[in-house]
Amino acid sequence: MNFVVRRWLINSVFVWSALSTTMSVGFAQSSARDPGVRPVIDWSRIGGWPSEACPSIILRPLPGLTDSEEKLFCAGAEEFAKEDKVKEDGLGPTMNLTSCLGCHQYPISGGSSPLGKNPQYDFARGYPAGTNTIPPFVRPNGPVRVARFKQHLDVPGQPDDGGVHALFTITGLEGADGCVLKQEDFQKAIDHKNIIYRIPTPTFGAGLIEQIDDQTIVDNVNYQATRHFGDTKNVRVSRGRVNLVQPFHTRGTENKNGNDGTIARFGWKAQNKSLLIFAGEAYNVEIGISNEVFPTERDETRECQFHTVPNDTSHPENLFSSDSQERLDAFSDVEKFAVFMRFLAPPEPSTDTPGGAESIRLGANIFDKIGCSTCHTPELRTSPIGTVAALRNKAVSLFSDLALHKMGDLADGISQGVAGKDEFRSAPLWGLGQRVFFLHDGRTTDLVEAIMAHDSSGSDATPVIGLYIALSNKEKQDLLNFLRSL
Repeated sequence: MNFVVRRWLINSVFVWSALSTTMSVGFAQSSARDPGVRPVIDWSRIGGWPSEACPSIILRPLPGLTDSEEKLFCAGAEEFAKEDKVKEDGLGPTMNLTSCLGCHQYPISGGSSPLGKNPQYDFARGYPAGTNTIPPFVRPNGPVRVARFKQHLDVPGQPDDGGVHALFTITGLEGADGCVLKQEDFQKAIDHKNIIYRIPTPTFGAGLIEQIDDQTIVDNVNYQATRHFGDTKNVRVSRGRVNLVQPFHTRGTENKNGNDGTIARFGWKAQNKSLLIFAGEAYNVEIGISNEVFPTERDETRECQFHTVPNDTSHPENLFSSDSQERLDAFSDVEKFAVFMRFLAPPEPSTDTPGGAESIRLGANIFDKIGCSTCHTPELRTSPIGTVAALRNKAVSLFSDLALHKMGDLADGISQGVAGKDEFRSAPLWGLGQRVFFLHDGRTTDLVEAIMAHDSSGSDATPVIGLYIALSNKEKQDLLNFLRSL
């Protein structure tokens, strides 16, 4: 693990140097440029991890955890990094990769698509000939991608699909003897323009996001809808809306269970309510491990079942063990994943990189002046009555309102919960300085391109992009420096 992190550090410095040179040329041409990926901090050298509790993994836990919370966090970190196998763990029968870390590895465990080699591409190259091929959208340098189909092309009368279609099967892998599954026909989906992509969302600071009261989110959305921007104060941003949890629908009538009406907040469309649901769904869909949150297999072909179902469960018998590690294993994997994400520290912004402290300060002012802050709200606050002291009454500098907004031409044609086909949650911008790929499908690594992609017919962000375009090159560069400092 330490070797991998050191490799990331070297790659980051190389990319930073190259992009800094490009940026200098850009200034000479009086054109604002994306400063590029900020170098990764080596936390092990400045009092960070690894620690005695997690000796093998460089991570940043939330400050103020108790000893027992820290131990559970470390157990979750180890499980997050583990590669699952067919017989030992129940991998598959279909999946996108074999570990959580594979998709969430940059700049450290819990992040998003890595810088450099795409783990999905490397994994697919290891298959025996004739079993699984590399989908055309899985490129050597990334990003990590999940594929969804917009429609059921071969199911008359049921046009809408929207679900994840796994990239790979276990056919050909060690331990999968006798399992023969056909891989999805991704080329057909591409030819029919029936496919969309998603990249992994970073999980840093996720516990803080989980602990923000619903009313705080609603109050902020209502307040932001009253604001005006621009020199003449005649620009407004359309009101966002929250993705309410409405789990069941029967003949168009909502089932009024006790959780209806609460606000979901995780995922590209804010489709998941909690980190436990988020972890359970990802384990089932992305790695193919059925669990106590999602207990049935996505593909129930008997010849491809090599583990009891659900594959991942809690083990209450371990609670009575004299061994502390065995007691931690009483928790299921998805519970450990949820705790790991819940106790991950939020990203650390830079005060002077890139561009210097003054440029970053000016950029922050411009960010608010032109209205970026209406959707990407700089700060919300967690509940004062949370059960975990380290999460209680904390400022959350997430730069998101956690609400849904119409995004015009960025629409992916997928509805999730109350989120429409053209709606996305305002992506939290904290950690953006060390993010490689942008937008929901990772189509660009250029921050300027990502900003301009917000400008299209039907996009809530169009008025703000108009104000961005009107900025001077110096103001644009200050704004870009600020965003890359996050």
